[in-house]
Order: sequence, then C-alpha cells, then structure tokens
Amino acid sequence: MNEHSSMFEKLKTRYERNYCTRAQLRRYTELGAITAEEYKEITGEDYD
Repeated sequence: MNEHSSMFEKLKTRYERNYCTRAQLRRYTELGAITAEEYKEITGEDYD
C-alpha cells in the first residue's frame, strides 16, 4: 500500500474541487507538506 503524506488527501480534494491551484500545491511541496511524487499524482505534471 502506498503511504501518502498527511496532507495528501485534503490537498487532492481541494485541487479537484478547484479550491487549490497548481501554484499553491507547488508551495505545499516546497514546504514539505506533500512530496514531488504526490504533486505529480495530484496534478498529472512533474514537479520541477
């Protein structure tokens, strides 16, 4: 089973409902709330 960061589900839901932008997810990634892999899983784009 794939273990996600504690914020993953909350941010994924927010993104899917357009409550959170890619730029905001990028910032959460910079702060360590989610991983680069989780960013890609949520947005479908690589985190660079």
